[in-house]
Amino acid sequence: MNNVGMINVQYFIGEDREDSNLKLYDKVMQNMDKLPSGVKAPLIKPFDIDIDIPVVTIAFYQKNLINPDKIKQYRLVRDIQQAINAINNVSKSTLKGINKPQFNIQVDLDKLSAYHLSLGQITQSVQAIANNAPNIDAPSSGTSIMVFGVQNGIEDIDDLKNLIVAQYSGSPIYLKNIAEVDYSYDIQNFQKSQLVKGDDNASFDNPIPQVTLTISKLKGTNAVHIAKNVIDKLEENNEVLENLGIGYIVTRNYGIRADEAVSELIHHLTITIAIIGLILIPFLGWRESLVVSIAVPMILAATLFIAYMTDQTINRITLFAFLLSLGLIVDDAIIVIENIHRRMHLKETQDQSFDEVIIEATDEIGPSTNIATIAIILTMVPMAYVGGMMGQFMKPIPLNVPVALAVSLFVAYVFTPYLAKKIIKRVKGNH
Repeated sequence: MNNVGMINVQYFIGEDREDSNLKLYDKVMQNMDKLPSGVKAPLIKPFDIDIDIPVVTIAFYQKNLINPDKIKQYRLVRDIQQAINAINNVSKSTLKGINKPQFNIQVDLDKLSAYHLSLGQITQSVQAIANNAPNIDAPSSGTSIMVFGVQNGIEDIDDLKNLIVAQYSGSPIYLKNIAEVDYSYDIQNFQKSQLVKGDDNASFDNPIPQVTLTISKLKGTNAVHIAKNVIDKLEENNEVLENLGIGYIVTRNYGIRADEAVSELIHHLTITIAIIGLILIPFLGWRESLVVSIAVPMILAATLFIAYMTDQTINRITLFAFLLSLGLIVDDAIIVIENIHRRMHLKETQDQSFDEVIIEATDEIGPSTNIATIAIILTMVPMAYVGGMMGQFMKPIPLNVPVALAVSLFVAYVFTPYLAKKIIKRVKGNH
């Protein structure tokens, strides 16, 4: 672009972001002496997918399209933005398509030429009264300095209209003599956003000017909770929005998507437990089926707890890992409960107590169950060494599936025999 240069830098996947930012900053600083004279120092701005991608976006629009008040809309949306910024774990928020209030000075070029004035003179005159930075005088006697604070000279539109910009033939020339001055929004901002509503046939018409508020979350935080808090904050301002004739539509809500993904996992978990129970009832009995059905959520709960303690987050790949492991984690519990059921009906165990039957049945299948579970775990471990972008996607699978299988082995040896003792009715067989 004119007088602007931009460089996009992409890091290799797997690189430490903070170290890479530091190296990039150091490299830029090493070449500062090569910049041409008058060029400003470069701005290094990182873009982090974890905190720069919004999880909630809200489109604000004015219901009265004939005479919209963009200044009131800006102030109200800004107040809502500040309130949302105070919500815990909100990293940043931005406004797209906003029109900021300002004084607009539309100079008549013909009058400017008639008075032999330039736009530079107009600019200097306005800047002279719009400066609110303090003037600092030289140090006085002793160790103190004199600071004179200058308030902003533009208080209302009349102050700007009566600004003297020059002298012509001994008479002052006011700004109102050569320009139209009004208090409105930034008319020189040509970037705008529009909201379009479509029907079921995807036909779009009548675009509505709108302002989009985007909210991003901190890395590793819960999008469901943040999205809910944002919506609650909006509902608190419903009355104020209605009074000013401003409506809003939530155009993006990743919290709902994340909640739906977790609900899908629970739905599949319920179906899996039901299928396992229905399959086991005809062959082993409803008590044995109940033991296995209780073991499955115990395994998943323990696996999720371990994932939480190791700072893992729930995402689509993590949920896929749990769905993948659902068919594997039930094997150990089924093997143990099936062997307890089998030994309980043997003729040689008639004189044994139920505790002895449970212990011997669990010990009997221990080595083979261990080998089978370890073999499946070892097939998942190599996925942890996949590099590149595919490795980042696959990472939750080798982290969670082996843990789920190890937990299932622990539950099968500890809780399954205990539940069998409490739930299964002792039967002495003669097989």
